[in-house]
Amino acid sequence: MSSLGHPPVHTDSEPEGTDALAGQTVVLRPTEARHVPEFLEILQHPEVSRWWAGYDLERVRRELLGPQCYAIEVYRETVGLIIFHEEEDPDYRHAGVDIALHPKAHGQGLGADAVRTLARHLFDVRGHHRIVIDPAATNTKAIRSYERVGFKPVGVMRDYERAADGTWHDGLLMDLLAKDL
Repeated sequence: MSSLGHPPVHTDSEPEGTDALAGQTVVLRPTEARHVPEFLEILQHPEVSRWWAGYDLERVRRELLGPQCYAIEVYRETVGLIIFHEEEDPDYRHAGVDIALHPKAHGQGLGADAVRTLARHLFDVRGHHRIVIDPAATNTKAIRSYERVGFKPVGVMRDYERAADGTWHDGLLMDLLAKDL
C-alpha cells in the first residue's frame, strides 16, 4: 500500500464496456481473485479487524468475491472494499451497504465517495429507493462519513453484532432515500 497522498482524480474516463463504477475520486471495480490477498491485508489490519472480525483467506474468497462486491481503487491501487445486499420482497425492497477501507485511506473522503458512487448505482440502475448501512454505534468516524453522504440515523440496534472478543455491541441503523442523495 502506498501513502495515498495523491490528488483527487476524475474517473469519468473508465473504459467503455467495463462494469466499473466511477466516482469523483475512486473507481469501484468488480472483484476478482487478485483482490483476495489485498482484501485480506485490509481486513486483518488492527484498525479494520476491530469492525470486521474473523476474516481469513477462505472467508474472503467465499463472501467477498461476486457481483455484489467491489474493490475500491485509487489510481488502480486497492484501498478498500464495498459490498451490497438486496431485499427482493417488493413490499420491503431496499439495499444494504458495507465498506472497509485501509487506514491509510482514512480521512481523505474516499469512503464517502465510494458509498455515494455505489448508492447512485443502487438507485439509478438497480431501482432501489432506500439504502441502509449499520455501523457499530461507537464507530464515530464511519458515522460522520455516512452522514456526509446523506444517511440519517434511524435507531440503535442493541447488542447487534458480536465483536472479535465475543462481546456484543450496539449498531446504528442509518438509511438514505434516493431523494436525499
